[in-house]
Amino acid sequence: MTTEWRFIKAFAAHFARCALHEGETVAVLSESQSRPSVVETARLAAQSLGGRVFDVVVPTPPAAHAVPIRSTGASQALAGHPAVIAALAASDLVIDCTVEGLLHSPELGQVLAGGARVLMISNEHPEVLERIGWEPDMPRRVELGYQWLSSASLMRVTSAAGTDLSVQLNGAAAAGSTGLTSGPGSIAHWPGGLVAAFPAAHTVNGTVVLAPGDMNLTFNTLIQSSVVLHIADDHIERIEGDGVDAILFRSYLAAFGDRESYATSHVGWGMNQLARWDSSQLYDRRETWGTEARVYAGNFVYSTGANELAGRFTAGHFDLPMRNCTIALDGEVVVAEGVLAPELRTST
Repeated sequence: MTTEWRFIKAFAAHFARCALHEGETVAVLSESQSRPSVVETARLAAQSLGGRVFDVVVPTPPAAHAVPIRSTGASQALAGHPAVIAALAASDLVIDCTVEGLLHSPELGQVLAGGARVLMISNEHPEVLERIGWEPDMPRRVELGYQWLSSASLMRVTSAAGTDLSVQLNGAAAAGSTGLTSGPGSIAHWPGGLVAAFPAAHTVNGTVVLAPGDMNLTFNTLIQSSVVLHIADDHIERIEGDGVDAILFRSYLAAFGDRESYATSHVGWGMNQLARWDSSQLYDRRETWGTEARVYAGNFVYSTGANELAGRFTAGHFDLPMRNCTIALDGEVVVAEGVLAPELRTST
């Protein structure tokens, strides 16, 4: 599809929130398999604000694994190319339209070190980004959630479905995402609205139960039948369930042939009150990357795979937003059965 004026306006409004102004050098980074409508919309929106826009287009790399890789936030498209990295690092703003995004890519540090700020646009239909819009109070709420998470020692997650997970947070790396860049050398992903922690090694134990209505964002589908994950010393040791969801879960992780794919990557909860858990069902599976499901308010996200802080690296990855969970930090409930604590909701 080509872009529409309403999408350009929505993108331009968000770029303005990221302080894009007339005369700035703006690199629109894409790859051969990027979503054309996102690239076109980003380019025109940046130009409408007076940005000095240029395109950097790289080939999408060949498949390196037996199964497709989805939604990792660790694009391999730059492939260490020195000229590409130099061009991005010399820019004021990089609008990242790669399929997987630069959030965890190996070249990101070099780009940010040059002083560029990076806005990673999730590989969504532009309508998703237009529809979610912007909530002015979200930065306050995300910052508060980040403060609570970064100062806590223990996260415990429970649910009526049977989840009972303990995460020791000492030594964890916490982060809060609003979707806004914050000056030179910063990165944000859009849409935003997430508070998360990457736990240190040997800190995660318990049970995670994926219930009907939860999501597996690698497959971009709703869970239809219960999947029980038994976790010891950070790793999924046993996967229970007779339905197709459990069968697919076991099959996909086994394809990577490593133990790290079964490990905990990050844990956190959604903060975006304008996002919806059910909207993905209204798009073709190729039209959305599931970011809205990651950030909708009150979800608990359990993620498997790479965790640099714990010294684990792998391409195997699941992001699993779960509904109706209760999340407590040092015994204080921050999400109660899928509902944010009053302090974390929009002030009126």
